[in-house]
Amino acid sequence: MNWRRKKRLFAVIGLCLGTSCTIGLILYALNSNMDLFYIPSEILHGKQGPQQDKPHIGQRIRVGGMVSFGSVQRHPETLDVEFKLHDQTGEQVTVVYKGLLPDLFREGQGIVAQGTLIQKNKIRAQEVLAKHDETYMPPELKNKMKHVKP
Repeated sequence: MNWRRKKRLFAVIGLCLGTSCTIGLILYALNSNMDLFYIPSEILHGKQGPQQDKPHIGQRIRVGGMVSFGSVQRHPETLDVEFKLHDQTGEQVTVVYKGLLPDLFREGQGIVAQGTLIQKNKIRAQEVLAKHDETYMPPELKNKMKHVKP
């Protein structure tokens, strides 16, 4: 094999290795930023289906449900808030949040919280989103709530 062919071969091999490393890093970054959507009963018992996927402690998730009446507890001196979310089955999970809640946040309101599961039924939220009007419900939450057996 002459020198010119060796040089081309090494260039092609280097290009393939560089491309595969780049693709691997992109997939790793996307996987670590992926947040799965759950409702409270799925957090406690796993998703319905053959796999029964259940989130593990430390996993980043999004949870959607209705704020339970009488469950909102605000710390008087800080911005810490703790409240419970429920779905149609009545299962509840606790959400802990530090910060200002949206103006539309209230008991009985549908919300989506994004955060980390810190106990089997407790989420530390980094973001809380409230729905806009009485009839709107996020499509993901609406579909999940339809399929849950009461």
